[in-house]
Amino acid sequence: MDTATTEGKRLVNTTIEYRKMRVEDIPAVVGIEEESFATPWTEEVFAHEMNGNDYAHYIVAVQEDEVIGHCGMWVVLDECHITNVAVRKHMRGNGIGEALMRKAIELCKVNEVRLMTLEVRVSNETAKNLYRKLGFQDGGIRKNYYTDDHEDALVMWVEL
Repeated sequence: MDTATTEGKRLVNTTIEYRKMRVEDIPAVVGIEEESFATPWTEEVFAHEMNGNDYAHYIVAVQEDEVIGHCGMWVVLDECHITNVAVRKHMRGNGIGEALMRKAIELCKVNEVRLMTLEVRVSNETAKNLYRKLGFQDGGIRKNYYTDDHEDALVMWVEL
């Protein structure tokens, strides 16, 4: 059983479920995007991802019927590109992002994916440390990658 902490208080016997994202999860996922990113994805983007992109796979973390995190990926042949990972602000620091990434890695292994890749802001030390903990390596820099402030992205990858 996973436990979580909110606002410094331990929530004992609080189960977090990790499952495939459903269409009805989109509004909650968009809310998490808006808390997390300067240029969040919209409901229309997620609706297209779920209904029009055969390569897209999304996992959500759910606690007491509330979506508290998500991880998206595109799986094409034997490669996976992580598109987004985010957790509700009040739930961060409790291992939920790591658990979502581990679920994504499990999904990739089942689907015989051999390589996973992602981009992360060069300034996002927390995320970079998590990805390195999961075996990701630095691969290169995408200059001016982020449209909001033109920050560079670090490309990271891992062989499964």
